[in-house]
Amino acid sequence: MGFRDFLLLFAVCFVWGLNLVVTRWVVADAAVPPVFFAAVRFAGIALVLIPFLFPAPKQMLTLFAISMCMGAVHFALLFMGLANAEASAVSVTGQLGVPFATLMSMAFLGEKVGWRRGLGIMLAFAGVTLIAFDPESFSVSFGLVYVIISAFVGASGGILMKKMAPISALQLQAWLGLFSFGPLLIFSFLTEGGQVEAFVGGGWLVWIATVFAVLGVSVFGHGAYYYLIKKYDISLLSPLTLMTPIWGVVLAVSLLGEPLTLRLIVGAAISLSGVFVIALRRNKSLPEAALPEKARVAK
Repeated sequence: MGFRDFLLLFAVCFVWGLNLVVTRWVVADAAVPPVFFAAVRFAGIALVLIPFLFPAPKQMLTLFAISMCMGAVHFALLFMGLANAEASAVSVTGQLGVPFATLMSMAFLGEKVGWRRGLGIMLAFAGVTLIAFDPESFSVSFGLVYVIISAFVGASGGILMKKMAPISALQLQAWLGLFSFGPLLIFSFLTEGGQVEAFVGGGWLVWIATVFAVLGVSVFGHGAYYYLIKKYDISLLSPLTLMTPIWGVVLAVSLLGEPLTLRLIVGAAISLSGVFVIALRRNKSLPEAALPEKARVAK
């Protein structure tokens, strides 16, 4: 990989890691209801990416199901998790999407998993268990439970992508936004309160966070990453994307003042080493399994 392309990937991972920290601040410190913020984010994506909606894909029902898995449900659970758990722990726990996708590709796509990836899967789950479970109080962080479920739902969307013809990254983002913001908005007004007041009351920092989520993460981050996929093999890129949770931990500690505990350090080291092993030996039935958000990219 050329130095300029590595810098681009470095910037993408930094943006993704920073996004978790920014979202944590919005839904926890600024107290914007998490499902409402997810709805606003997807509405912004749909608005910015309108030109990429056309020509419309033919498999609209499948695309809607994918949008629910990789869009509305995944992000509602993820943002609810961020409202109730520290961003540093969420950045590591969210990587469970990789072993989940591998397990589902075994169950539904006939993927064969050797002992190395099997060990990687066990390490990934063991590390997250260490992070989520507090042995002193014998309690589990329910915020991280939301994140674990969101990783599973998002990985399910990756399996559904196998039923779709290849689609460009920005077109996928455009349809995710269009299909997701309505259900999220309805669910928010059924289960949350004071959404508009909290969003407006958050001031210009919340608006900047929203713009960053739309333009920085979805347009720049995903657009740049899928540009790199067209140039390099996924087996090269996937292990390097582990810079994302590392940035998440570093930025959460430095910007939000979250504690860097020994349990977090050990759990992250165990879990990310497992994800690294899985990413190095990528799926054959579902090559996109190790991507941050799976998409069968049109070459």
